[in-house]
Amino acid sequence: MTGRNGLPTILALGLLGAATLGAGMCAWADKTRMPTPQNALLGRAARMSVPTKHFVLDAPLEGAFPGMERAMFGMGCFWGAEKMFWSRRGVVSTAVGYAGGFTPNPTYREVCSGETGHTEVVRVIFDPRVVTYEELLRVFWEGHDPTQGMQQGNDVGTQYRSAIFTFSDAQRRTVAASRDAYAAGLRAAGFGAITTEIAAASEFYFAEEYHQQYLGKNPDGYCGHGGTGVSCPIGVQRRAL
Repeated sequence: MTGRNGLPTILALGLLGAATLGAGMCAWADKTRMPTPQNALLGRAARMSVPTKHFVLDAPLEGAFPGMERAMFGMGCFWGAEKMFWSRRGVVSTAVGYAGGFTPNPTYREVCSGETGHTEVVRVIFDPRVVTYEELLRVFWEGHDPTQGMQQGNDVGTQYRSAIFTFSDAQRRTVAASRDAYAAGLRAAGFGAITTEIAAASEFYFAEEYHQQYLGKNPDGYCGHGGTGVSCPIGVQRRAL
């Protein structure tokens, strides 16, 4: 298998270097099996250093955010996913990172190995007086294909699996209702079953600084997202009022 310049693909990727690999470019091997807690990478105690301010929204990436609510979504490459959410009115801050696995404070290269169990996620801080959780779920469902299992398009591996991590029982109930509603539309359009992981939010580990708001810094950067074209009914009635 060769890359665009005729070099073997793995060699070409190696020449790019870790800091320049696209978020969707490191799954060149079959990494679709989840590791167990026993065989996952050990990780480290030190947390990832992150910027003080959001590159696009000029808001903190970390903090208490009084009066705001949190949401967390995995929908493939987190570069394009983050942009979908920071562009929404009512979203105060976003950050990309890793969740749903076993390795504490992993690096991007470790997550790419398939040996951490994490998926790439976007953590969203939003003002519920301006944008509802249901409306964010609509962005999630329509922004990717939630029927693909351990991949999203050409990006293959556990780190690209579709996931929603909830922060309350109310969110969990809302997610379940939205999943069922969207599943009906997908079936009618000929798609398979939804494979999205739905679980209570576990630890969110920040990704490296260069990943944060990547498409704000690199407008022409890689974005591997493609939805199904099926509209999600969540939030439609609210916007019509």
